[in-house]
Amino acid sequence: MKPFKEYKIPFVGLKEGKHHFDFQIDKKFFDAFEFDEYGEVDFKVGLELTKKITFMELEFVANGTVRVPCDVTGEDFDMEVNGSLSLVVKFGETFNNELEDLLILPQGAYQVEVQQYIYELIVLSVPQKRVKPGVSSKEIKGVEELEKKLKKESKKKESSDPRWDQLKQLLDKK
Repeated sequence: MKPFKEYKIPFVGLKEGKHHFDFQIDKKFFDAFEFDEYGEVDFKVGLELTKKITFMELEFVANGTVRVPCDVTGEDFDMEVNGSLSLVVKFGETFNNELEDLLILPQGAYQVEVQQYIYELIVLSVPQKRVKPGVSSKEIKGVEELEKKLKKESKKKESSDPRWDQLKQLLDKK
């Protein structure tokens, strides 16, 4: 993934208090992450950075649409998506982003890169089940029943291995 300059926020020159940043996210943004699950993408992401003496709070709010295929009809449609993410930024010995809602930057850091957090916010805000508006509940139930049937069939195939069945028959004869 190539770095984006516009997603690097220099906080050293900022005064204590709240600061607001806006980002426009489109398909090119996701292409940089080599993520092609969505067709068209149109998001507005607002970031409120609250700078305090020893740490910062980042509040992301994303609103927009992604073009995805409907799980029932297979047709592409624009799904409205809203999401938010809170992140606390502290300073320490070394960089650490292993925790979900805490980012630790080295003491000498002067900027924070937010593109990864915007990417994760949008991807995690899109529901797993994607149903086009106007699809009836009857159609949805039919698809759910079909999914259950396919799962049962695949479990039967997994549990039925002819080699093991022959061994089980030998054990049953004893």
